[in-house]
Amino acid sequence: MERIKVDVCVIGAGAGGLSVAAGAVQMGASVVLLEGHKMGGDCLNFGCVPSKALLHAGRAGMEWQAAHEHVRATIATIEPHDSQERFEGLGVRVIREFGQFISPTEVQAGDHVIQARRFVISTGSRPFVPPIPGLEGVPYETNETIFDLEDAPKHLLIIGGGPIGLEMAEAHRALGCEVTVIEGLKALGKDDPELAGVVLDSLRGQGVAIEEGAMAKEVRGQAGAIEVEAQDGRIFKGSHLLVAVGRQANTDKLNIEAAGIEPTRTGLKVDASLRTTNRKVYAIGDVAGGLQFTHVAGYHAGIIIRSMLFGLPSKAKTHHIPWATYTSPELAQVGLTEAEARKAHGARLEVVRFDFSGNDRAIATGQTQGTVKAMVVKGKPVGVSIVGPGAGELINFWAMVIANGLKMSHVAAMVAPYPTMGEINKRVAGAYFTPRLFDNPKVKRIVGLVQRLIP
Repeated sequence: MERIKVDVCVIGAGAGGLSVAAGAVQMGASVVLLEGHKMGGDCLNFGCVPSKALLHAGRAGMEWQAAHEHVRATIATIEPHDSQERFEGLGVRVIREFGQFISPTEVQAGDHVIQARRFVISTGSRPFVPPIPGLEGVPYETNETIFDLEDAPKHLLIIGGGPIGLEMAEAHRALGCEVTVIEGLKALGKDDPELAGVVLDSLRGQGVAIEEGAMAKEVRGQAGAIEVEAQDGRIFKGSHLLVAVGRQANTDKLNIEAAGIEPTRTGLKVDASLRTTNRKVYAIGDVAGGLQFTHVAGYHAGIIIRSMLFGLPSKAKTHHIPWATYTSPELAQVGLTEAEARKAHGARLEVVRFDFSGNDRAIATGQTQGTVKAMVVKGKPVGVSIVGPGAGELINFWAMVIANGLKMSHVAAMVAPYPTMGEINKRVAGAYFTPRLFDNPKVKRIVGLVQRLIP
């Protein structure tokens, strides 16, 4: 048994863990990185990267085999950046074993015992498989297996109408499959319902069947002939089944009891600094029990590096975290939705809208179906929802605005090149100030007075 003493031990080589390991070692800390599965974690191998590659392939008109070769090639191109070799080149000791705590200050990984000043748990999450009667006896896919199908499903049933389910629905429909999405409540239920409705209408127009209020009661059948029965008696038949109802934090292999770490229903209990109930141990990304996005794990990494390496106070926040669903059209959000903003701010809230149809570049390129909705309180945006082509790119601007506490006047001061889709964001500020300037009798009186007084 080899005993190792280091400054930082990172458990899990997904997006967050890799960011911590790279940052810490390059700033002079000694680092051990533990990974018992694939370097790069879920995002590279089973999530963000392959799903976006498959969506692109479907939209580009590729055949099934070519589309999946594109997915594999995309992963292979990005892999070296997340590889063991790269991190060892940076000076990280990489051990390809799962880690488990054997005391509050020690982790065992295979034949190694690591004692560290600080530990970082970044073990991510896996697909949650609900206890639907009959599911255990029927072949089904998750996001960890769906990209390995050798042949196109004739009819893909998808349980779950969230971002993963709908992105996979569009991709497989574009690749020639029949697709039915089975959602127990409302599809895209965490997003603005008005703008989510635009996405759902578009998907239905592409031929995707979306069945809402269809809580799965039972699954039965066999490979090639699967049935899902809803609680209201509806029965959906298909050849393949994808389960996409959410994520479950990976904590079961950690032996957290030995470290004095308290679990929660969604992961591990952390404070605002992302420390667990063992102050030597941090938890970041999905396992921290909050928003489950790759970019959140990266953000968390920056928070704890500031704390671990420099001893500076640093707290994680969520009000400025954006997210996007990469359907056609895309749907993006940062901050509060309209419903959340009305509940929080009441009559002080102003909702400002601008449609893509008012943007010259959108008109020139035939991309006019879209809307930006900004929730503004006392001149400051507290949330922005976007549906339309490139919404995932346009939301970046508003994420910066909200993260830095900027006002609509700062947005209005921006000069955007003409003609660009990005000019849409400036036009939102114009929509906010228009009634204040052009429909304001006081402004007109002042202008009239100035014209009379100045020769």
